[in-house]
Amino acid sequence: MSFAGFLENDFDVFHIDGLESRMEGIRTQIQPKFKKIGEAILNDTSLLAGHEMFVHIAQHARRKVNAPVDTWMAFCENKRGYKQYPHFQIGLFDDRVFVWLALIYELPSKRKIAETYLEHLPDLLRHIPDHFEISPDHMKKDSFRVSDLGEQGVRDLLERFRDVNKAELLIGRTFARTDPQVHRAAFLDTVKDTFSTLAPLYGMARS
Repeated sequence: MSFAGFLENDFDVFHIDGLESRMEGIRTQIQPKFKKIGEAILNDTSLLAGHEMFVHIAQHARRKVNAPVDTWMAFCENKRGYKQYPHFQIGLFDDRVFVWLALIYELPSKRKIAETYLEHLPDLLRHIPDHFEISPDHMKKDSFRVSDLGEQGVRDLLERFRDVNKAELLIGRTFARTDPQVHRAAFLDTVKDTFSTLAPLYGMARS
């Protein structure tokens, strides 16, 4: 059985009360779909990245009390972990799907990456369509359309990413749970197109 899209009850998992009950919903409803997505697009993602990539599915193992408000999978060059590397993410909150190039605070080279992006900001912006979004925190829903930010707004987020220890940078797209395309198998084509658009930025982050 292949990935056929996300269903309404996949998003409703995040309304289940209690850590263990919600994690059971994530394990039984969402993670099998992440596995199918990985099987479907891992090779394509490796080709885009220019090297072998590995699939990681968030286990939320550090959580002892609070139930997760979102969950995700990552595509990363490292087989053991992804948080210390630039990586691609696909995940869900209760009201949306997100597809990101993720540079999170565990990255040891995040200051260097920020400086590279700032140095090449005009070129960077040429690779990011106006309808793409940027988020400064992978744990929150807040994100900003590139068209609304403008060059100065993007610069401000990059400088914050450089200067604030816990600041993050996620670039990509979000899709409302009501968007018909997230409920179809063809959504994987949208994911691949998004990753393809972000591939030059991924390359810059690794250089």
